Amino acid sequence: QVQLVESGGGLVQPGGSLRLSCVASGFTLDYYGIGWFRQAPGKEREAISCINHSGVNTYYADSVKGRFTISRDKAKKTVDLQMNSLKPEDTAVYYCATERDMLRVGLCATRRDEYDYWGQGTQVTVSS
Repeated sequence: QVQLVESGGGLVQPGGSLRLSCVASGFTLDYYGIGWFRQAPGKEREAISCINHSGVNTYYADSVKGRFTISRDKAKKTVDLQMNSLKPEDTAVYYCATERDMLRVGLCATRRDEYDYWGQGTQVTVSS
């Protein structure tokens, strides 16, 4: 069956780093823009980063600019999110998702309703 799976979450101290990975089974990520979203308790799910199918265009929310980096690894068939200088306010469940518009041209999407397949989420907790 079609699945999208996130991994790499965990507990880390403030200032630490984590690397999240998104991998697909049953299909390839090569044709899709990929978004990373996060949802903290009692909060709306928010877009924090995305990358288009070619990897040319990327987006970062203001809250993570300069600290997070999104990338595509064609050989490993993954989309990764490197998270550095983590803060307690980064604590949330992190999700990856595929855009509905396969092979779209231009900037990647940042709205939830522009994505169809979603992973189960991975917990990131930043605490001392």
